[in-house]
Amino acid sequence: MKPITLRLALAACLCLVSANRLPAQNAGAEPARVPPIAVYFNPGGGATAAIVKEVAAAEASILVQAYSFNSSSIAKALVAARERGVKVSVILDKTKVFEEKDSQAGLLVRHGISTLVDGNHRAAHNKVMVLDDRVVISGSFNFTKHSERDNAENLLVIRDRALAEKYAANWKLHAEHSQPYEPGRASTPPQ
Repeated sequence: MKPITLRLALAACLCLVSANRLPAQNAGAEPARVPPIAVYFNPGGGATAAIVKEVAAAEASILVQAYSFNSSSIAKALVAARERGVKVSVILDKTKVFEEKDSQAGLLVRHGISTLVDGNHRAAHNKVMVLDDRVVISGSFNFTKHSERDNAENLLVIRDRALAEKYAANWKLHAEHSQPYEPGRASTPPQ
């Protein structure tokens, strides 16, 4: 093969490869696909931003289970979802919600979000969201400022209806034995 022909062939191959990697730009073209699983490692991995983005995309429902919850960014995203008509329901660990001076539980309740506390376990240690019965967010990542900035954490965003169904069923089991959060009682932890 002549050098000029080889260069043209390589250039054509590179164009084809590049075209397959870029999202389609044509009207009516197939939209870019979202991966079924995305992973984030913190600190510095963008877990909070990923959660906020998923919450912003929710259309019908969000179920939350959180051990520790003081992230104002995530709380504000849940409030915004509620204000646009998404049904948002939260379960928090009973001891942790009373220990955290900056817990976002009061904010959630003030904005009409059903907020429960689970005191049936030594620790209600789940860190889970189920969005629109099809997306699961889970991992070691607490919904906190420290998990975003300081801690070695992981977070998975999984798009799988069957898995979301299992997590939603587990959420409902915990909701059955949980009690409504009462902001006025937050000054002292339960015995």
